[in-house]
Amino acid sequence: MNKIVYKNKLNTELKNIPIEERNSEELSHVEGLDEKGEIKRILIYPKKSKAMNLAFDVTPAKYVTGLITEKGVCEASTAGLKKLFK
Repeated sequence: MNKIVYKNKLNTELKNIPIEERNSEELSHVEGLDEKGEIKRILIYPKKSKAMNLAFDVTPAKYVTGLITEKGVCEASTAGLKKLFK
């Protein structure tokens, strides 16, 4: 995992933020139903194209009040997730 350096809003300290390098297929492919109702995975850009799928999160936990999931929205807590995913 790579790291980048950023200054916080007050520019008083530096922190190392981990950067996750995700699978580039998250960008190059999509899944959907074909005319027969079967799930198909298709390439959405030329095979020779290259992509890097980098992700990072610097949001302090105290500012995250809710989570949006495939099951709906819940409180950003273990209890909230357990309630949603019974």
